Amino acid sequence: MKDYIEERAMGIAEFIIENNATVRQTAKAFGVSKSTVHKDVTERLVQINPTLAREARKVLDVNKSERHIRGGMATREKYQHHC
Repeated sequence: MKDYIEERAMGIAEFIIENNATVRQTAKAFGVSKSTVHKDVTERLVQINPTLAREARKVLDVNKSERHIRGGMATREKYQHHC
């Protein structure tokens, strides 16, 4: 694996953990796609640093379990300001 990919994967995981960030927020911050963020954390990082991968995965799993709530809140917010 290329060095810059390993460095990016480590940086992405650290960003997710430190900021409790979503995949979308992380992708925007690093200028990559959501699928790249996901692949870096779930596949590449496991080979490089399994402990860091587990920590980042915990944050992403929590975010995934809460996303339907955030979506509902965003919709509610949208329509409260709309009327």
